[in-house]
Amino acid sequence: MLIEFRFKNYRSFRDDAVLSMEATGLGTFRNSLILYNGIKLLPGAVIYGKNGGGKSNVIRAFWLAAQFIRNAQKTQHEKASIPVVPFALNDYSATEPTEFEFIYTSEGIKYWYAFSATRESILAESLFHAPKGQKALVFSRKGQIFSFTGDKSRRRLISEVVASNQLFFSVACTMNDAACSSAMRWFREELFFSRDYSDIPRQIMEYSDDTNMLRTISDYAKTADLGIEDMQFEINSQEVEAEAALPDNIPDGIKTALVQFIHTLSNSSNNSEVRLEMGEVVATSKHKGRNKNGASQLYSLELEDESDGTRKLMSIAPAIESALVRGGVLLVDEIERDLHPMLVDFIVSKFQSKRTNPHGAQIIFTTHNTELLNMELLRKDQLYFVDKDSEDGASELYTISEFSTRTTDNIRKGYLIGKYGAIPNIKIEEVE
Repeated sequence: MLIEFRFKNYRSFRDDAVLSMEATGLGTFRNSLILYNGIKLLPGAVIYGKNGGGKSNVIRAFWLAAQFIRNAQKTQHEKASIPVVPFALNDYSATEPTEFEFIYTSEGIKYWYAFSATRESILAESLFHAPKGQKALVFSRKGQIFSFTGDKSRRRLISEVVASNQLFFSVACTMNDAACSSAMRWFREELFFSRDYSDIPRQIMEYSDDTNMLRTISDYAKTADLGIEDMQFEINSQEVEAEAALPDNIPDGIKTALVQFIHTLSNSSNNSEVRLEMGEVVATSKHKGRNKNGASQLYSLELEDESDGTRKLMSIAPAIESALVRGGVLLVDEIERDLHPMLVDFIVSKFQSKRTNPHGAQIIFTTHNTELLNMELLRKDQLYFVDKDSEDGASELYTISEFSTRTTDNIRKGYLIGKYGAIPNIKIEEVE
């Protein structure tokens, strides 16, 4: 579970930006909160902001840091640049480090991990954990000077092979450092993203090992379009029923084909000519119709003939269900893209309800969908805004808790009239 994410000097964010998942003392939807050692955590957070304000950069910052942490030992050869993008609209941020910090829990243990870096090198890095309830240092680093508590001799040997552009955390995991491997599990197994970015190469989806993936895609297709009765999949030219689980050890070829299929499914919106057939996976939807005798009958449609919204929901279905099953964190940029507001409500409600979210999963997403501001699904402390200063071009992330609001306030109306900022500064002409 995520407790807090902090970053600084990344893209449009010059200064500290903090996304906290700790709940305040609000009385609404208390049953949706996640309890951890006396702390009450939010099952979700939504980020609003105008186009170009920087709200997507919050998700991008999280994604970049997570991918770099997962893969720094593989991607960072001797001359590889670190894929940070500092704030560009002044004459000093380019030479200052970009910073990331995560506070989270995994398998009941609380962790604090942080690093700061320029394009050339890691300037600072640290990992703390609390396996016995008290915060304790695992390692810290200033440049190439390392400090350790336990297992000092082994970790000293590891530090000798860590290059200045690599993370000790990532390298230590390849050498089976127990504390680091336990802390890394959250980044590698409990984080899910609905959309990839181009900062570093696309990574294999974490949920490609989910043997129920095809069933999940089929179920969400039926939710998105009431006309869909069933889905049919073919892998290696052999029909596979959605209800039949794939092997526990999915062959690499099939896994790659499934990942390619989902990427194509996700990227095919607004392009009905894209054939949703990648590798050796073909999907067909079954719709109920009537034959000339008036009898009910199922008819097949190619998946590219389905609506953009249906395909969008199907494409993020494995990530949604994997997060819910594992108690992970799902990050979605522009969740409303191609989706009806009721389908957005459907996704959000899955995380807000203890019945569908018994393991404490969380969702963090950006949106322009103001219907969620009616507060029929969310608490006020789940609302974040991003706005960009018109003078210096720097984005700011802030919560509605920073404003004085009453229980009776119409949050949606207040947002649309500019009470909380983060809306376009435009004039709408009067229509007579």
